[in-house]
Amino acid sequence: MVRGKQKIEAQKRAAERNEKPKGSQIEARSAGLKTICVVCKAPLANHKQLVDHYGSKHPKETPPPAPST
Repeated sequence: MVRGKQKIEAQKRAAERNEKPKGSQIEARSAGLKTICVVCKAPLANHKQLVDHYGSKHPKETPPPAPST
């Protein structure tokens, strides 16, 4: 067990750590999802995932061409 001054210092450090604002994972994830499936409106990260998505979820449809950047 931690005693006296060490305990107080540990509590202060823990309070400072918990005080810092933490980013939302939902916001960070949505920022990374840039491609949207035209058929079902599912957000995807890149064109390769879109092609894989079309292959598994919409096999009768053809995926849109890759955007030129």
